[in-house]
Amino acid sequence: MTGICEGRVVVITGAGRGIGREHALEFARQGADVVVNDLGGDMDGSGSSITPAQEVAEEVRALGRRVIVNGDDVSDEAGAEKLINSAIEEFGRLDVLVNNAGISGMEGRPEEVERGYDIAMAQMASTMAGEAPTVHGDATERTTDDDWHRVLAVHLDGTFFCTRAAVPLMTAGGCIVNLGSIMGTSGGAGVPAYCAAKAGILGLTRAQARELVTRGIRVNAIAPGWIETSMTDDLGPMRPLIAAQTPMGRFGDVDDIAWAAVYLASDEAKFVTGQVLSPNGGWYMSQ
Repeated sequence: MTGICEGRVVVITGAGRGIGREHALEFARQGADVVVNDLGGDMDGSGSSITPAQEVAEEVRALGRRVIVNGDDVSDEAGAEKLINSAIEEFGRLDVLVNNAGISGMEGRPEEVERGYDIAMAQMASTMAGEAPTVHGDATERTTDDDWHRVLAVHLDGTFFCTRAAVPLMTAGGCIVNLGSIMGTSGGAGVPAYCAAKAGILGLTRAQARELVTRGIRVNAIAPGWIETSMTDDLGPMRPLIAAQTPMGRFGDVDDIAWAAVYLASDEAKFVTGQVLSPNGGWYMSQ
């Protein structure tokens, strides 16, 4: 039995771990050949010379699909172009681009997560006591220029640069899937750069869906809710509160998002463009 993406070539950015890794594996299970892009490196401090992207590539090969690893930085215009060209050089075509690469901006800063939790708890206590909050969020004031530009560069610049490089090389039937977030529509106190970047991706998705439809290229977005990844592991004491706010009472799994991407990239979604699919357990219901 063949998969619903049989024979297609898929480029996935940020595919070394988390949601991106699952994208690569699910597309491979569905018959696609994959370009696994990730900056890589010894991010877990294990001392291993094998990058996360190389590990994912081995898993893809074990599924019987062709794969190459690319370590270019998609937040850099030249890096994005090299990534897209690598797919053409290796496979001779490009059918699907999944713009998944992203950062929270809070990596390695547990004290900031704890600070956000303390502020949220203090504000909740004031509200429940019928009092006006006297503790206020200060994430905007504490966000440096470098913080702001780094988050927007990875998310928004990366999505734009990769798409710009891919469009001339895609033929009719091509598909672009952008990773937004519920934070791009609902907003979230404490991460202004992340919310702005994800909102920008959703706007870019709609603009390019209208533009590229005459080429036969569909552009859609996924806006995940709270998913079990290393990024959400860093939320620490906030996790039970977030789960309690989610009607399904839990975080989602990475395959919930990977299956959404596979669907959007397949012929099953041939009449779907400019849309936002949001697997979020009911946390946000108005995409």
